[in-house]
Amino acid sequence: MALGLAGCAADDPLAQQAAAGDNKNYIAGDGSVTEYAASDRGKPVDLSGKLFDGTQVASSDWAGKVTVLNFWYAACAPCRKEAPDLVALSDEFGPQGAQFYGVNIRDERATAEAFERNFEIPYPSFNDKDGGVLLAMTSYVPPQAVPTTLVLDKEGRVSARILGLAEKSTLKALVRDALGE
Repeated sequence: MALGLAGCAADDPLAQQAAAGDNKNYIAGDGSVTEYAASDRGKPVDLSGKLFDGTQVASSDWAGKVTVLNFWYAACAPCRKEAPDLVALSDEFGPQGAQFYGVNIRDERATAEAFERNFEIPYPSFNDKDGGVLLAMTSYVPPQAVPTTLVLDKEGRVSARILGLAEKSTLKALVRDALGE
């Protein structure tokens, strides 16, 4: 008895990446950008976690600030590619009231800190190897779609999401829009 299952995943990009066997250890986002109208944003995000320096941070501390969360890990090629743009945008928008945080989902402290030194990352990262921040954000961040970048408005609600590599001009526009609200 033959089963007709041969074509089930033929057009599934995640299945194609898995079948490629190139050991890149991440599922690339497609670069899609989702913007959420203020009326559709719902409640502020509720998360807390520990930064690599040991500082405990909670989203409730971010009231009144635009916050950018970038989910990353050191061996992720797109994460490495977007790092200089994130640094530049953090430097540009920090004085205007935007704050940036990395959310490292995989690395040990030494690996994460080496990445941050290499790319001169000026903002802190959550040590999220246990997945607590990622779990709190699963409505917006697919667990294997790294990198993913979220922009939170001044009320702590997700105003935009980029799945995959964050193009500098796109993220710049999203942060500028959130600051202007």
